[in-house]
Amino acid sequence: MPNLPVVASYVADFLKPDQMHVYRQITGVLGEVDMHVFTHRRENERTFMFDPKRVHVLPRPRTRWLRRLIHKQLRQEPWQIYRWELRRWLLDLTRIDAQVLHLYFGNVAPQFIPLMKVWRHPVIVSFHGADAGMDMQKPRYRAAMGEVFRLAARLQVRSEALREDLIRLGCPEDKIVLQRTGVPLEAWPYRERGTPEEGRWRLMQSCRFIDKKGLDTTLQAFAIVAAKHPGARLALVGDGPERASLEQQARDLGLAEKVEFPGFLPNAEVNEAVYAAHLYLHPSRTSADGNREGVPNAMLEAMASGAPVLATRHGGIPEAVTDGVSGLLVEENDAAGLGAAALRVIEDTGLRRRLGLAGREAVQQGYARDVQAARLAAFYKQLMAPACGGH
Repeated sequence: MPNLPVVASYVADFLKPDQMHVYRQITGVLGEVDMHVFTHRRENERTFMFDPKRVHVLPRPRTRWLRRLIHKQLRQEPWQIYRWELRRWLLDLTRIDAQVLHLYFGNVAPQFIPLMKVWRHPVIVSFHGADAGMDMQKPRYRAAMGEVFRLAARLQVRSEALREDLIRLGCPEDKIVLQRTGVPLEAWPYRERGTPEEGRWRLMQSCRFIDKKGLDTTLQAFAIVAAKHPGARLALVGDGPERASLEQQARDLGLAEKVEFPGFLPNAEVNEAVYAAHLYLHPSRTSADGNREGVPNAMLEAMASGAPVLATRHGGIPEAVTDGVSGLLVEENDAAGLGAAALRVIEDTGLRRRLGLAGREAVQQGYARDVQAARLAAFYKQLMAPACGGH
């Protein structure tokens, strides 16, 4: 085989259970480029299989905790890599002959400003949602992000809403590139949701349990559904810092026996849970610290499967879900509206079918993995062309 051009990607932890979208993006270009992954921690190797010869686990500085304390807590600024780390990066990137460095995610990019200043090849920074808003109210974080915008060759975003966020932060518009997440349609064949016996409706949300996912809104909306359909059940698949409070909320609402908390599941079991669901909910919102969504990957998978989706007018969601066509949208934090939308879909078989079909079509048209992978590979090769000039 001819030698392929080399791309190096950095992901701090390769990979967290909720980062399947990153894995699909990195592996989707294999065969077009020689992909190497740099990380500080290798996780979930059975789920995210990758050639170990192309995974470079970087040493963590022994004084990492002190660096974080001084910079993040005391000085209110992002920290940057040490000089010895910079030398290590330059040696490793040269050794594999990397021609592009792709940093996931935007919030870690300021750490690499010293590298971006001296490495002679293009650096790409991916923004997926939270990384375009968190800490940006702090002057030193905002200034560091401005330096990232200046030094990076391109800034990738998952949605037009994120593009607008970066422009508001001062990013040059001509540096921003839209790179949609990719859904493997063959793994999510369309299946129409029928009407269950004895009102045993199943609702579902799958995500990390953090504030921006709106899981408390899902529980409040489900209480409205359960009051009219006592046989209904809700599955909240995932885990995270809000799990205990969500379990308590379910008890307080008298729903403890109707809500399942199975934790993060293997891919095959997530697939089964999605197909068992008659409705899929994802009422995202902007959290107090500025954390926002791009376009939720789990929501796209549910749409591809044919599940009617109920979500919010938030971030990039309206770019994937057209209200009344490929799903139903309500305002952020509108539990009553979300509950009413769920009842509307439950009680209208024709609407349920139309939303499922149109949701599948929306994913096919805008988020097919093979199309997005080809777009990314072409993007890498374009950046490697001598005419690009990197920075």
